[in-house]
Amino acid sequence: MTSCRICGGTVQEFFDFGRQPVSDAFIDPNGGNTEFFYRLTVGHCTTCSMVQQLKEVPRDRMFPEDYPYRSSGSAVMRKHFAATADRFLATELVGEDPFYVEIGCNDGILLNAISRAGVRHLGVDPAESAVQVAREQGCRVRSCFFEEATGAEIRAAEGPAQLIFSANTISHIGYIESIFAGADALLAPGGAFVFEDRYLGDIVEHAYFDQIYDEHFYLFGVRSVQNMAQRFGFELVDVEHLPVHGGAMRYTTARAGERAPTPAVAEWLASEEKQRLAEPEVYTEFGARVEANCRELVELLTSLRAEGRSVVGYGATSKSATVTNYCGIGPDLIPFICDSTREKQGRLTPGARIPILPPDAFSDPYPDYALLFAWNHAEEVMAKEQAFREAGGRWILYVPDVHII
Repeated sequence: MTSCRICGGTVQEFFDFGRQPVSDAFIDPNGGNTEFFYRLTVGHCTTCSMVQQLKEVPRDRMFPEDYPYRSSGSAVMRKHFAATADRFLATELVGEDPFYVEIGCNDGILLNAISRAGVRHLGVDPAESAVQVAREQGCRVRSCFFEEATGAEIRAAEGPAQLIFSANTISHIGYIESIFAGADALLAPGGAFVFEDRYLGDIVEHAYFDQIYDEHFYLFGVRSVQNMAQRFGFELVDVEHLPVHGGAMRYTTARAGERAPTPAVAEWLASEEKQRLAEPEVYTEFGARVEANCRELVELLTSLRAEGRSVVGYGATSKSATVTNYCGIGPDLIPFICDSTREKQGRLTPGARIPILPPDAFSDPYPDYALLFAWNHAEEVMAKEQAFREAGGRWILYVPDVHII
């Protein structure tokens, strides 16, 4: 047990993924890499219901200057953020000279759309290599971590922000009290702090255990975000379920009393009560499903190897680190993983040290089976790799259970 990072209550551990590496610390096969490992354990606060990791990886290790993830690499995400920009431009970024701030802007996939619309903007992201891509598109970005002092500095230099937005970033940050303090310092009266992250309800329902890795320090639910916002002087005023990443939730918060909550908040709170997300037994059941899935996946891969079948991985995702390292899947079962991200190609996966090859290796020749680590982009991937199916290839997925397509 440990103390909750949000409320100080008791956190009960419900799963231990063992020794894990930093999920995006891809290894140079020529040497020079000293891997950092930590124990990945996750628990549930019995007071505020926040699901969180018990150990925090230092932020500089998770998000170095050469952080390799690029949001623009997926057509699904490009479409999602284009729609998000249109919505904000129509609803939040209105009036005279609105100011937009984005925490964790990455390569500018959303910030660029705001910039093209002529809206005053600023991105904040510590990954210099990704930030440089955004700057080349004309976006204004500060290369640093966002915290309380950052919000105050931006307010002093730029004025108040009508909207602070963050996608798949706030759940990464253990020191979340400082984030809300920074938002409070920066927001204009009536402004909104909006963030979207993978949704706890979907993770539990579908046993998406690989969504638990170093970066996802918190797994947000509506109840826990409501409690968190309230603790830091904000109020949860709207929620919207999103289909990306296997299920995400967009949370709209504002200073307490500045906006009226929508009916969606109460509706989702009732849904979570029905799903029993505040009950410890749900997480015990989740852990049992994780163990079963991992056992069945290794048995399947071992069996296919014994039959002489070829199996490769598809998508060297951050979440694949949890799967390969917890399950003990290495190059003996998966000789390589194909990935379209140039920064990952030619490197080895963290911990498991599986080689990462460019996409053309996938068809040279096609394998008998492909283990899809990028399952949240399954529709997009399978449409792109139709020739693999036509050649007799089959996809292996491991959530919500182990199955072959």
